[in-house]
Amino acid sequence: MPATTSRTDGTAATRAGADTTTRRWAATDARPGRRRQPASTAGPATTFTVPTPVGPFTVLRDADGAVLASGWTDTADALVGLPHPTLRPGAVTPGEPGAVGAAIRAYLAGELAALDTVPVRQASGDFLVHAWEVLRRVPPGEPLTYTAYAVRAGRPDAVRAVANACARNAAALFVPCHRILRTDGSLAGFRWGLPVKRWLLDHEASAA
Repeated sequence: MPATTSRTDGTAATRAGADTTTRRWAATDARPGRRRQPASTAGPATTFTVPTPVGPFTVLRDADGAVLASGWTDTADALVGLPHPTLRPGAVTPGEPGAVGAAIRAYLAGELAALDTVPVRQASGDFLVHAWEVLRRVPPGEPLTYTAYAVRAGRPDAVRAVANACARNAAALFVPCHRILRTDGSLAGFRWGLPVKRWLLDHEASAA
């Protein structure tokens, strides 16, 4: 089981390998039935883009070097709204690819485990956080159906909930929601397009 360490700011950080995922809850409006999103407490972020066989891949990182969001786009504009509101950066500046960029290049070269040590920071309630942690442990070349993913997450009846975890995953590739398939083995939705998902699965099948 991943170790959990409490912090004095009211959050809990859990680590699965190098993964860091933060639990936060939306603040509740005083009016019944109304909820307001908490303001961001995040600092500035940096971004970089690397080429891939299926198009430019851009990463948004926080000041600690953890991935906040990523995807097949050539601009950070498509990424800044994806993290939980408490994690959205106040400013974004260009940065060097560094170790994260090196891990992406290694993955593209066939070293599929290179992404396992890249820290990722996402935020939500307990089940989504857990589902993302489980997703990071799905081996490349061994995709799961949504049903099998729900079982692995410990809630066999929560197929819709794990589908929601895939849909709300901001850190594409690092949290590999592309490894989840429909029950019949066909491709389901993917934020960055089914051709990208197909390429990733084929790449991992050939390199695994």
